[in-house]
This record gives sequence, C-alpha cells and structure tokens, in this order.
Amino acid sequence: MRKTPLKPVISFLLFLCLKILFMEMGVAQNTTGSIPVNVGVTLDLDSLEANISLSCINMALSDFYATRGDYRTRLVLAIRDSKKDVVGAAAAALDLIKNVEVQAILGPSTSTQANFVIDLGEKAQVPIISFYASSPSLTPSRGSYFFRATHSDSAQVNAISALFQAFGWIEAVPIYMENEYGEGIIPYLVDSLQAVDVRVPYRSVISPSATDDQIIEELYKLMTMQTRVFIVHMYGYLGTRLFAKAKEIGMMSEGYVWIMTDGLTTYFLSSPSPSVTDTIQGVLGIKPYVPRTKELENFRVRWKRKFLRDNPNNFDAESSIYGLWAYDATKALARAVEKAGATNFGFQKANVSSSSSTDLATLGVSLNGPNLLRVLSNTSFKGLTGDYHFVDGQLQSPAFQIVNVNGKGGREIGLWTPTQGLVKRLEPTNSTSMSGISAAIFPGDTTVAPKGWEIPTNEKKLKIGVPVKGGFGEFVAVTKDPSSNTTKITGYCIDVFDAVVKALPYALPYEYIPHAMPAGITYDDLTYQVYLKKYDAVVGDVSIVFNRSLYIDYTLPFTESGVSMIVPIADNNSKNAWVFMKPLTWDLWVSSLFFFLFIGFVVWVLEHRINEDFRGSASDQAGTSFWFSFSTMVFAPREKLVSNLSRAVVIIWFFVVLVLTQSYTASLTSLLTVQQLQPTVTDVHDLITKGGYVGYLKGSFVRGILLGLGFDNSKLIMYNSLEECHELFSRGSGNGGIAAAFDEVPYMKLFLSKYCSKYTMIDPTFKTGGFGFVFPKGSPLVPDISRAILNVTEGDKMKQIEDAWFGKKGSCPDSSTSVSSNTLSLKSFWGLFLIAGLAAFLALVIFIAMFVYRERRDLRPSDPTASTWDRTKNFFRIFIQRDSTSQISRQTELTDRNGISLPSMGVPSPAAFSVHRQFPEDPSSTDYDYSPNWQAPREVVINIDQLPHQNQERPTALEIDPENN
Repeated sequence: MRKTPLKPVISFLLFLCLKILFMEMGVAQNTTGSIPVNVGVTLDLDSLEANISLSCINMALSDFYATRGDYRTRLVLAIRDSKKDVVGAAAAALDLIKNVEVQAILGPSTSTQANFVIDLGEKAQVPIISFYASSPSLTPSRGSYFFRATHSDSAQVNAISALFQAFGWIEAVPIYMENEYGEGIIPYLVDSLQAVDVRVPYRSVISPSATDDQIIEELYKLMTMQTRVFIVHMYGYLGTRLFAKAKEIGMMSEGYVWIMTDGLTTYFLSSPSPSVTDTIQGVLGIKPYVPRTKELENFRVRWKRKFLRDNPNNFDAESSIYGLWAYDATKALARAVEKAGATNFGFQKANVSSSSSTDLATLGVSLNGPNLLRVLSNTSFKGLTGDYHFVDGQLQSPAFQIVNVNGKGGREIGLWTPTQGLVKRLEPTNSTSMSGISAAIFPGDTTVAPKGWEIPTNEKKLKIGVPVKGGFGEFVAVTKDPSSNTTKITGYCIDVFDAVVKALPYALPYEYIPHAMPAGITYDDLTYQVYLKKYDAVVGDVSIVFNRSLYIDYTLPFTESGVSMIVPIADNNSKNAWVFMKPLTWDLWVSSLFFFLFIGFVVWVLEHRINEDFRGSASDQAGTSFWFSFSTMVFAPREKLVSNLSRAVVIIWFFVVLVLTQSYTASLTSLLTVQQLQPTVTDVHDLITKGGYVGYLKGSFVRGILLGLGFDNSKLIMYNSLEECHELFSRGSGNGGIAAAFDEVPYMKLFLSKYCSKYTMIDPTFKTGGFGFVFPKGSPLVPDISRAILNVTEGDKMKQIEDAWFGKKGSCPDSSTSVSSNTLSLKSFWGLFLIAGLAAFLALVIFIAMFVYRERRDLRPSDPTASTWDRTKNFFRIFIQRDSTSQISRQTELTDRNGISLPSMGVPSPAAFSVHRQFPEDPSSTDYDYSPNWQAPREVVINIDQLPHQNQERPTALEIDPENN
C-alpha cells in the first residue's frame, strides 16, 4: 500500500483551520488601514436562542467581510449578558454606551428589556437594533433611534382572524403573560377578531412567575366556560408549562382548539423536543414565512456545522427565524457603518456638575449617531429572509405560515398574506376561503373542525327559565301534580323550543325551571335574570324589544311579529235606508251618470238630422236622447236607430250597461241577504279623539306603545286572560268596558280563534320583533338555535304545533272575509268605460268629417268678410236642419205628408223622378222650378185606379201634367 506524505496534508489542514478560525472571528481581518468600529451585543447568553442568534451574528460578519476586503471599517463586537432581567439589560446597554462607546447595539432579547434600552439609545443617539422586540407597544415613534429588525406582533393578528373565518369559530379566549410582551398584542388581536364578528368573552392573564397550581387553577376556570378556542401568546418557557398542564387535565382532547402566536411557534418548532411536541399535538401555529433559496439552504448547512462544533451538546438545535433576522441585521449595520464614513466615531461628553455621580447624567452623545441613523434607514438589500429594508424603523409585514403540529414537528397547511388571505401556496388565483388551506388535525386526533364551544363540563344541563303566570296557557303553562309532586310545563313555546333543540346537529341537555311572576314582575325582570346568570336561557312568550337586547341576545323570532288592534264587529247594512247606494262607490256613480248623458248626446248628434224620432223642439230632442240612453238599463228603446255609427255605439254601450247592471244586482243582493259584519272602530286616532277605553295584556310592553300613540293613561285597562278581555268588550266602552284591545299578533290570533264571530283585527299593525328565545349576550348558541328555528318553521313541524295549540285553520272563518267590502269601484269598470268612450268619440269624429264634407258648399259663406260668430251661427243653423239629401229623410217626409209609402205600392221612390216641377202659389205665374230636389207645395192627388195593376207593367216614372192639374 502506497503511503501518503504527511507533511503536505498537515500543512493543508493547518491552513484550513486558520482560515476558518479567521473567518468566524467577530473581529475584522487585520487588513491594513481598516478602522475598528465598536458595536454592542446584549443578549440572554444563558438561553439557547440567544446563543443561536450570537452564532448567526458572527457568521454574518465573517461572510460580509470575506468578500469586501476593500472596506475601511470593521465591526468589533462587544458582547454583554442581559441575564434575563430588565435591569441587567439596562446595565449592559449603559456600560456599552458609556464605557465602550459603541456606535450601535444589537439586542436585547425581549420586548420588556428593550423598553428601557430604547430610551438609553435615544438619549445617547445610539441606534438600537432589536430582532426580538416584537411588542406593538414598542414603536419607532417612541424613539427615532429604535429599529425593529423583526416583525411586530400586530402583523399576525389578521392571519389569526382569517383562521376563525375559515373554520367558523365565533368566540376566542386569549391566554397571555402579564408583561410588556404579552399585553402589547391584545388590543390589536381583540380589534381584529371583533372585525370578523368573533367575540372575546374572557381574557386569561398568567404571571411570568406563576406556579403550576396557579396555571392549573386558571385552566380549570377556562373549562367552566363555553369557549373552546384559545390563543396563546407568551414566552416559550411559560408556554411549555401551560400546555403540559392543559394536557394533564384533559384540555388537549377533542373539541378544543389551540392557536399559538409566532413567538411560541418558533420556540417549539425551531428545535423540537419530543417531550414538548407530545403536549401540543393538534395545535395550530403562526410563524413568519421565509422563502426557500439556495443561499438560505447553504447558510443552514454551514451554520449547523459551526454551531455543533462550538456547542457539541446541542445537536438538536436548528437555526430559527430570530437567527436569520440577527444575520440580516448585522449585515445591514455593517453596510450602514461603511457608508456612513470612518470619521466622528467619538462621543460628546455631557456638561454636568462635578457633584453629579449618576451614570445617566454623565452619558455622552454619539457624534456619528445622526449620520448612521440616516444611512441605516435607507439601507436595502436581499437578505436571507427576503427583501430587507426599514420603513419607518420597521421591517415590512411578511406572509405567515399556518402550521399544524403533528408527530415530531409542524406541518404547513397554508399561508396567509395581507393581499391574498389564506392560500395553499402563493399564487394570485387562490382566494381566502376554507378551500385555501389543507385539512388540519385537531387535538384528539380528529380532522373534523371543532365548533369552538361546548356546554361547560361542570353544568351538565342548561337552566331554562319559564314564566309562571295566569292566562294564555296556550303559550306557556306550568301545572303541578299534587299526587306526584311533579311540575309539568307545556305550551306552544315549549313545543317549539323542544323541536328546535332536536333539529340541532348536536345534543343539548337542558331543564326547565319555573319562574314565578307575581304582581309587578314583568318580562323585563325575567330576562334580566339571564344577564345575572341565574338562567342560561328563557323560553316563553317573550317579545323581542330593543331595551332588552342591550343586555341579552335574542334568537330569530318563531312567531309573527307586530301589535294589532281587536274591535267588535256588527251588521248595520240591513237597517240602512240608503243601502241601495252601497253597491257602487261614489266615483262609479258619477262616472256612470256622465256616460249615460254622453252616450245620449252622441246618439242625438248622429240621428237628429235623419231620424224623425230625434227631431222636434229642443226639449223634445233632449228628452228623447236621454230617455233613449237611460232606458237601455231596463228594456230596449222604442226609438229606431237609422245611422250605422249610432248603432255601433249603442251596441257597445249595451254591453257596458249589461255588465254594470248585473254587477250591481249581485252586489246589492249580497248586501241584503248576507250578513255584513263591519268593525265598530276603524281608526286608532278616532279612539284617541273620542276618548275610548282600550285594553292591553297585563305586564306587556304594549302599554308603552299606547301611551306613545297619545292614549290617556286613564283610558287604559289591563286584562289577564282571553276571557277577561271578552268580558270587557261585552260591557262596552261606557260601562267600564273597552272599545278595542291592543296586543301582539300571536295573542290576537288566539283570541280570534275563540271569538271569531264577534271580533276582528284592524290595521294598522305596529311592527315589533315577535317572540324569541333569550340567551346571554354573545352566547354561541344563538346562531345555531336561530338556524334551527328556520329549519323548523320551514317544515311541517311548526304547522303541527300550531294546529295542536291554536286549532286548524278553517275551523273559524277568517275575520278579514267578514269585513271585506262588497262595494264596486271605478277600478273594476274603467276599461269598459274607456272602450265605450273611445267608440263614441270615434263615431263623432267620423260624423263631423262627413257632415263638413257634404255641406261644404253651404258652409262656405257668401260674404268672405263674415265674422267668426256669423260663421258659427251658419254652421249650427245647417247642423240642426233635416238632412234633405238623405234617402231615408225624403222617404220619411213623403210618408208623413201623404200617408202613403210609395215604394210599398210599386211606385218608384221620389228619387226616380226624372223631372220635378215646383208649382207656384200664383196660377198665373210661369216661374217653375225643375230642380231635382222637388218638394210639393200643395197636395197632389193621385188616382189609384189609374195606377198599373199587379199583372200590368208599371211605369218607370210618374208624370204629372201641370196644365191639366
């Protein structure tokens, strides 16, 4: 076997060791011309996390200067132990600033420690760069020299709220430690939860120095509450004890939900211990999301190798997010120091008297502080945790990982970003929804998401208060059996609640507890017992009103809502002398009269020039026209119509009259033969004006409504039962009784079901909430019970319950039918009137157009200068004359004059005369008129014997010889 020379190997190994040692030293390489710059580090050096961070700081300096040999500045670390104490951290910072004159301080390890160190840095103008101080109360506004090189705890509260939305949880209890770190997040967390309608009924505060017994006592208190979703925000050492005790007493079982904030999640999962992870199985955690890069993976490998070499006993340690922030913060500071320049690294001493001996009084001010502050604020680069730059002294809010602890570590089930919400991966197409995250395994090894609340284990049944009162037992009735000494609770409200509970997707044990309501006790007093935690709920005829909702919660109503008025009904129509007027409303009476007159006028216009029945004196013509129109209601008129236009109008009008008379007859018959029950009171304001007495149920909020409407208190009378209300009605308003009763619709419908023939419900109905079940303010049962109410009311079960307690619908006629009006209005007939009116109007237009065209020569005045009044008189003079050109008019004239109808005898009509001769009154006159429009001035005698017989040929014209007379 060939032997390898030892000298070259030894030389190589020695060179490698020296190089590694040189790179991993916190002191800069001894480059010619480099200026050392003191930088302080204050951490809790006894903690594993602080040692991890310190190791990352050293690696950051080695990596940074390994590639920047030309830099003139080198950071020199001055490390101090804060000893897990606020005073220790302050003393360390004061020593670094006063004695070492550091240009900046990396640290301290907690928000509580940073609270005082920030003030020291502000006074000395020394930047404080903390990668642990995450409390939102430590804002850069407190001091311009404070840089938060981590993320504020307030950045994660929206991610926690998104989880509540995704899983449908509606209550949460935060468990936090009593210090700056624990209390800083609570205001932001509560606001974020309330923004998504999540209630915080209790806040559990645990002292940092709490004993195990004190922790167990607080956990037992939480077990007695309904909420089962807990948000834990505390240091790792306290969280370890909390989860161990929770598992011990059974609070890590099915039904519970535990959520850890990022600090606790990082503590448990950065270096997981089997003993610790066993106590947090199924817990959800929030931690900052760090993108995986080659640089990050390479760093983890190198850091692991270095840390194991320096700390061989901590072989399970892993670099955490705090270590990565420490690495990036150190590089940012090194860049800023170099860019700020290599001058003015000294301190200006404070001007104090020699008698002052306190360290704070003699604290100097860094000359390079303002310049370093400016450069550090503008520093930006790509770090291990992503884009690294400060905005107002803080790193930008990142995305968060949602992890689920299972087995030996955490499993990522989703991500949350400020822009996308909950997603499985960072893709723009994903949306914030339950489908955006993977399934989680909750405590008890179940994948079914707990509903977030349970009935407390120390109270096996809900205590349900039930009112005990007289009257209206159909809603709630409490009876006691003397023989068995048992109490039986029945009623409509009880059956509804039983059905609703059965419709819930889970079992809900409960028991009814009667609550006596003597004189003076109202439902306000009963519901207030829920606020006092005497009862877990109240079931009964409890109305949903505003003032009670201020201290209790209602479910959705399970009855109709509203307050209505009940009044007696009576039949008065048969005793009314003017009952025949009731079938039609006044507007229909007026419209009918107008159309009778209008149709009569139209018929006269169309007939008076050609029909002798419509001629004569003015009074005769008016009487005939209106007689013709009104007679169409009962019989066919004797007057014959000649014009086709008038016939068309009258046919349509006959149909209108037929419908109108038949409807009137039917309505009048109904009024006279069917009992018409009308309410004795129809308006609330009439009652108030007349001072009528009204009744209301004793103890009801309706009394306040009546007083608000304007009723006098002396006019209000209480009743306790349906029977008592009926008795008050029977007495009458003037004899110690009432004229009307006001109450909620369910009571009034129950009243009508018993006395439906005597009373009716009158509008208006004053809106109210109806009956609802009462629960404590913010009870998680309310939404589930409300959904179950909807389920029951939409099904057949509610109808069965109503029929069982109030009787089936139809057993009593609907009161609204009894009081419905049989009066006919114009709304039912305006279409018919419109058709008749349009037909008549169209006929008038056609007639006027034909008249003007036919008489256009006579209508044209002979005198072109004639006035409008003369023209109008001429128009009406011609309009009222008989139409001599009409065949019917001429035939009628001859018949009237001679008493013979020529065409009936076979004689041609006057129109057949070829020449007509007008004889003058004076026989000697030779003035003859051979006009075709011949009218005989005197009687013409015709010899009937000379006319042709039936079997003889008739002449084509009748000739008269005027000479032979």
